[in-house]
Amino acid sequence: MQLQSSQNITERLDACAKAADQYLAAWLDTFAHTPRQLKDAIAYSLLGPGKRIRPALTILCAEAVGGTMAAALPAAGSLELIHCFSLVHDDLPAMDDDDLRRGRPTNHKVFGEATAILAGDAMHTLAFELLATRVPDARMAVRLVQELADATGPQGMIGGQVLDTCHPTEEKPFTTSAEGLTKLQTIHRMKTGALIKAACRMGAISAAADDATVQTVDQLGCAIGLAFQIVDDMLDVTASDAAMGKRTGKDAEAGKLTYPGLLGMDETRRHLAAQVAIAEAMVKHLGSAANPLAQLVHYLADRGH
Repeated sequence: MQLQSSQNITERLDACAKAADQYLAAWLDTFAHTPRQLKDAIAYSLLGPGKRIRPALTILCAEAVGGTMAAALPAAGSLELIHCFSLVHDDLPAMDDDDLRRGRPTNHKVFGEATAILAGDAMHTLAFELLATRVPDARMAVRLVQELADATGPQGMIGGQVLDTCHPTEEKPFTTSAEGLTKLQTIHRMKTGALIKAACRMGAISAAADDATVQTVDQLGCAIGLAFQIVDDMLDVTASDAAMGKRTGKDAEAGKLTYPGLLGMDETRRHLAAQVAIAEAMVKHLGSAANPLAQLVHYLADRGH
């Protein structure tokens, strides 16, 4: 598969991010009676710096199967709301206790813990309201709501956060590297991968794709989600705080299970390459309209080098 220049994908990502930001900013402005402090806290995290990878995936997957950016924007916006809600809560002292996010002070450092918690709660609620009110086709809206709920809930992102952060009492320690890898992949597929897979699926659903196409996009999303988290694990070891826009090295400090910690860097890179190959195969199956997705896969994977 011949890829276009990386400059093309960065420009496409910028266009997707700009469209999502404008859409969300205009929608947020319609909530005229929201307390100012709450609205400012939401906007601080929702509209602050960021690549908007999940909205971009939604838009690119929709376009890859014959849809449009306009039709995909409600789904794209809902995913960014959920992602930002998760970051605000993840940064709290009771969770990962971070002071820096996307190169700026975290939400609770600016607005206080109480407002940050409530801003996260509000974004979680707003994500589903956006789908319920801005997707014209009622059946499609219900399906998108279900997709987002599945990805976000106890068997998705929030459940994965529990496994990663709270160390459940029923959890048994692994005794072999194979057991550790299975546990690690479960955490990653739930905590990070579920929302990335949902971004891909919701893009295809927004384009009224058939079930077979949604399943292909599902496999693409699974591979991208795991690759994304593998790279994040690598960068937590190799990148600086300034480059990442957040504190690095904290996973090792906290004794968290990571790919480099479990397998070493060389084997981690092999696992990353395997997921990239799966993603490429799924993109090829979708056809030439999906070429920007292939560029995006390489763009994300190359962050780790």
